[in-house]
Amino acid sequence: MNSTPADPLKLYRHCRLCPHGCGVDRTAGETGFCGVGHRLLAASYGPHFGEEPVLVGRGGSGTVFLAGCNLVCIFCQNHDISHHAAGRVLAATSLADVFLELQRRGCVNLNLVTPTHFTPGLLEALGSARERGFNLPVVYNCGGYESAETLRILTGQVDVYLPDAKYGPAAPADELSGAADYFPRLLDALVEMEEQVGSLEIANGVAVRGLIIRHLVLPGELADSLGLLERLAAILRPGHRLNVMGQYRPRYRANELHGLNRRPTRAEVAQVRRRALELGFSLSG
Repeated sequence: MNSTPADPLKLYRHCRLCPHGCGVDRTAGETGFCGVGHRLLAASYGPHFGEEPVLVGRGGSGTVFLAGCNLVCIFCQNHDISHHAAGRVLAATSLADVFLELQRRGCVNLNLVTPTHFTPGLLEALGSARERGFNLPVVYNCGGYESAETLRILTGQVDVYLPDAKYGPAAPADELSGAADYFPRLLDALVEMEEQVGSLEIANGVAVRGLIIRHLVLPGELADSLGLLERLAAILRPGHRLNVMGQYRPRYRANELHGLNRRPTRAEVAQVRRRALELGFSLSG
């Protein structure tokens, strides 16, 4: 399968790859919300064993951390990469070499972290790698603030969608991440992802296709976790894998917003997990 776009630069010239719709010409050196041009920036790569068990297997998840982001979460743990565009510039063919190296090292998938703003270049790199024998499942590990139109470009190219579902309808998403319309965009994106890959499929203990949703519980219901779960259950088919994460720590600029300067309590995390089970989600971790 060849996933190379006819003109990989076209979508960068009036960039609307994410819901911010900046419209800048990233091929001419202009930058929008994500803070990066069109050249692929990889901060690091290698086997990663800290993901969900179904993504790790024996060989680890072949993770490529891409620089820049279409969100500016004030509690971001990777702010040095995502907010400051720190990384190594790679041509698509060089990134394809990275994909093939991860496959040779025994990784069970290719895990593209924060890929949205580099979608055309990543497709070009995938096309190059597949022409040379790359065949690992592709994991699209994103923040959930996605354009359904961009996701449709990925039809048939992504095997596992791994989006964050950060906020419910009552959460201050603009203040927390710079995306006032986060929630409706998330819902549209999840429907598109579900349509493309369906529920999670596992072979030999490893995810090969499907949707895994992550939700980080913030202290004091700041993420509107319960409101989020109610709406997700209403629009998605039952049984999707959901990872309710309780490992929030105050990082980066978290102390700027009242309530974010502490960890969630065990009771807060347990309440979210309990409600997720009541609504028919399959909990992961």
